[in-house]
Amino acid sequence: MVPSSPRALFLLLLILACPEPRASQNCLSKQQLLSAIRQLQQLLKGQETRFAEGIRHMKSRLAALQNSVSRVAPDAPPVSCPALNTPADGRKFGSKYLVDHEVHFTCNPGFRLVGPSSVVCLPNGTWTGEQPHCRDVDECVGLQPVCPQGTTCINTSGSFQCVSPECPEGSGNVSYVKTSPFQCERNPCPMDSRPCRHLPKTISFHYLSLPSNLKTPITLFRMATASAPGRAGPNSLRFGIVGGNSRGHFVMQRSDRQTGELILVQTLEGPQTLEVDVDMSEYLDRSFQANHVSKVTIFVSPYDF
Repeated sequence: MVPSSPRALFLLLLILACPEPRASQNCLSKQQLLSAIRQLQQLLKGQETRFAEGIRHMKSRLAALQNSVSRVAPDAPPVSCPALNTPADGRKFGSKYLVDHEVHFTCNPGFRLVGPSSVVCLPNGTWTGEQPHCRDVDECVGLQPVCPQGTTCINTSGSFQCVSPECPEGSGNVSYVKTSPFQCERNPCPMDSRPCRHLPKTISFHYLSLPSNLKTPITLFRMATASAPGRAGPNSLRFGIVGGNSRGHFVMQRSDRQTGELILVQTLEGPQTLEVDVDMSEYLDRSFQANHVSKVTIFVSPYDF
């Protein structure tokens, strides 16, 4: 009987096939050898068929697996936290808001951070702290004075200014006296001195701090009259801009019978300092009574807030 194993048949053919035609009991006859070869070919054909069927079955299983995976819902997106803004007058470090990412905050000089300096994104999609902001440091309220003696500290956005308003120097029969740190009053004029009476009766000093690029128009300052008890007040007022370096950034207009408003009409970009002198003249029955000047100094911050 011819062995059924392909390997055994192959080895048997190698052993029994005679390399040279000779009569030997150990050699297969031609007919036997051809029969063995045909059996081996049939066996290989069967093996090839079974192998091809295995390949087809494997391909079918892979296709089914691919379809099953494709029908599964897509992966959930990674958890992230809400976007954080750069605080006004400060800086933000970090732009990734995924779980375990950190974001850090600092403030510009002259400002202090209110809130956490660092936050971390948690797996539940929230930060470990609230969005911080920067607050102006009021250098004028510290324990140690920041301005020289004889000057007054004015807090501004991110900084401060030391000011020392002075009354105009006297000339002739006109002189002024300082009645408060921010106001001067003219001493009484001689009865026959008309020029003296037309000089400002009072001069007041005002200081404002503004951000850069403030939206206009906006009212910055109001000026009004007040009558002394028992005395009739003026029945007419006139308001105007009489000095400074405002270069057309402001207008003065009446808001009611007793009040005038200084209005910013052009956007200002800092840092810069502007001065504008506004005048209020009082009339009684069309007769000039007195005028008052307010000297307004405006410190424009380099920051937009």
